[in-house]
Amino acid sequence: MTNLFVLQLLNGVQLGVLLFLISAGLTLVFGIMDVINLAHGVLYMVGAYLIATFAAATGSFWWGLLLTLPAAVVVGLVIEAVVMRRLYARSHLDQVLATFGLVMMANEAVKMIWGTSPLSVPMPEILSGSVPLMGPLKYPVYRIAIIVAGLAVALGLFVMVNYTRVGMLLRAGASNRDTVSALGVDINRLFAIVFTLGATLACLAGALVAPILSVDTGMGESVLILTFVVVVIGGIGSIKGAFLGALLVAVVDTVGGVFGPILLRSVLDPSAAGQAGRVLAPMLVYILMAVILFARPAGLFGKTA
Repeated sequence: MTNLFVLQLLNGVQLGVLLFLISAGLTLVFGIMDVINLAHGVLYMVGAYLIATFAAATGSFWWGLLLTLPAAVVVGLVIEAVVMRRLYARSHLDQVLATFGLVMMANEAVKMIWGTSPLSVPMPEILSGSVPLMGPLKYPVYRIAIIVAGLAVALGLFVMVNYTRVGMLLRAGASNRDTVSALGVDINRLFAIVFTLGATLACLAGALVAPILSVDTGMGESVLILTFVVVVIGGIGSIKGAFLGALLVAVVDTVGGVFGPILLRSVLDPSAAGQAGRVLAPMLVYILMAVILFARPAGLFGKTA
């Protein structure tokens, strides 16, 4: 039982760092730009397809990852200039409709370019295999590498947000973007930086997960809902909140999905416990969100009105 708990806890942390990479950009886009972007999951999907393409063309995962990052920057700049810039002054309803349309267009474009069959990305040989943790328990090296890479990016974002001029503008924009604009800051340039940073992080998450998941057109939608839950729990505009919220959501979702039915067996018969567990497990993250919002309506680190 202990080994199972440790295994699921590690899986939760690994999912958490991926959710953080996606939600960090989304929370900045929403907090600073006041834009609801339903197409953020598309960027995660695009990152996976980009690395699948570049890795196949170069024969190397590392070259594929190296080429994916500048390509992600270009994708972010193009989407911001062509689509998002026209939505800044529009209502949230217009933003939802426009970005939902972008999701549909992107999915169809992916099908036309890459087809409908799932793609796979070979795992780098140096990161294949498993390492022993405790007793007979082993854990894949690549998943550990994802955790390390996610924590490194989180540390880099923390340094950037707290100790650089760009970070100062991001924090000021999240608190009061009208004042930042009045002080002479080029708000359109700031918005372009924010959106491109978020797009690059989402593409990086898709690229990192590609070797352990199949790359297909539905992968973006599967994480988008959890990403919005992370943003709400952590507090809109807060990188620190996105990090803590991502870990909370991922660990509750992963550990709760496995141990929920096991705990229910102590009060219900096995068949009823299994059925109840399957029903209750997907609800755990939303129960967590409700509890946190009841105690802190603005989220863990959100700005109170």
